[in-house]
Amino acid sequence: MGKSVLLIEDEPNIIEAISFILSRDGWSVATHSNGHDAVGVVVKNQPDIVILDVMLPGKTGYDILREVRDTAGISEIPVLMLTAKGQVKDREMAERAGASRFMTKPFSNAEVLEAVRDLVAK
Repeated sequence: MGKSVLLIEDEPNIIEAISFILSRDGWSVATHSNGHDAVGVVVKNQPDIVILDVMLPGKTGYDILREVRDTAGISEIPVLMLTAKGQVKDREMAERAGASRFMTKPFSNAEVLEAVRDLVAK
């Protein structure tokens, strides 16, 4: 059985690109586009990995990540954070919140695929 990814992102072009490259590599990709109920979606889907945008409507990716890390049953799921903000303070905030890896936009398809494979293999 293939591995599953939950992509929490609100930009249609990024959703389409990441879904395409991961699906082509054999991943089952579910998507969600707002922060309000994102943690509930993680609990429901129980993915092998979450790809999480920092800037989402309703709640930031940092807040979602903190909730995921504090929720039994999903706290150990690897989380790849994506952001258009690539400053050191943004990376530090992601690390403090519990991000498994941090990637700035724009990114290459190969980078995302490699990061997802690496995080799930750990």
